[in-house]
Parts: sequence; structure tokens; C-alpha cells
Amino acid sequence: MMQNKVDVRGAPLSTAPATTTVINVPVETVVPDHVVWSLFNTIFLNWFCLGFVAFVYSVKARDRKMVGDLTGAQSFASTARCLNIWALVLGLLLTIISIVLLGMAYAAAYGALLQAMQGSGRYH
Repeated sequence: MMQNKVDVRGAPLSTAPATTTVINVPVETVVPDHVVWSLFNTIFLNWFCLGFVAFVYSVKARDRKMVGDLTGAQSFASTARCLNIWALVLGLLLTIISIVLLGMAYAAAYGALLQAMQGSGRYH
């Protein structure tokens, strides 16, 4: 039978202190830049050009994030978010109001046309 032999080692031969290396890995903070939302508002709901201004601030936020200025990126992203909210709300409200007013104008024009045709005797 074989027996396992364990050597007992003493103190290390070198008296130099052990060196350590510390690597600081920065924690990546996610800063949303809202570029897609701004682009949507620019193309579809661009009342008062708020979507375009929000797009400009979104691009500035993305640029600041790429440079590493997270505080500037957060500031520009916050402004872009606020402008996007206003662009979306105003865009939806003004679009709905425009559709309602256009429908009322068409109904009034159709009623006036029917009345004119009945008055002239061409419509029975």
C-alpha cells in the first residue's frame, strides 16, 4: 500500500513584503438619452418644434455620456425628457382638437351644401 506523504514547509525564503494590485472598475451609470423618443416626436408630433429641440438635447446627452461627463449627460437627458413629455401631450391634444374641428367644419359644409341644393330644387 502507498501512503501519502505531506511535506511541512516553513517560513517563506524571501523577506520582501507581498505586493498587491488594486484595480478600480468604475460602476457604469445608465443615463437614458431618449433619442428614439425625441426622433418619434420630431417626425410625428412636432407641434411648436418641441420634438426637434428635444432631439437636440438628446444628442447632447449622448455626446456628454460618450465623453464621460455623467452629470452633464443627466442634465441634458432630463431636459430632453421634459421636452418629450410636453411634445407628446401637446401633440396628442392638438391633433385630437384638430380632428374634431375638421370634422365639425366638414359637417357644417355638408349641411350648407345640402341646404343650398334643396333650395335650388336640384336635390330631391
